[in-house]
Amino acid sequence: MTFSKKILVSPNKKLFSISLGVCVAKWESSYNTRATHYNPNDKSTDYGILQINSHYWCNDGKTPGAVNTCNVSCKDLMHKDISKSVACAKKVVSEQGIGAWVAWRNHCRNKDLAHYTHGCGV
Repeated sequence: MTFSKKILVSPNKKLFSISLGVCVAKWESSYNTRATHYNPNDKSTDYGILQINSHYWCNDGKTPGAVNTCNVSCKDLMHKDISKSVACAKKVVSEQGIGAWVAWRNHCRNKDLAHYTHGCGV
């Protein structure tokens, strides 16, 4: 299953559009599943294609006071199979909304996102 379809699929509801998920992935990680970004202020790191943060959502074994709300290892968010990233992203959206992603605020909000999936047949 492609990244786009995984973002859309949810047992109970559509959390956000395919185009929006692709936009967030583009601007957070340039679609790089191995991407990391260290945040010196709270000593956390963002991981994977959706840059999920180790302070709140995943366990990297080194972030002080980490919560691990998604109950997942941060390294599991850095695989080509993005199932765990998508599952965790759904939890982020349900608890904090799409605004949890800086990329959404800076690049996707109030924008025409159709070009992110144009020609994909979705």
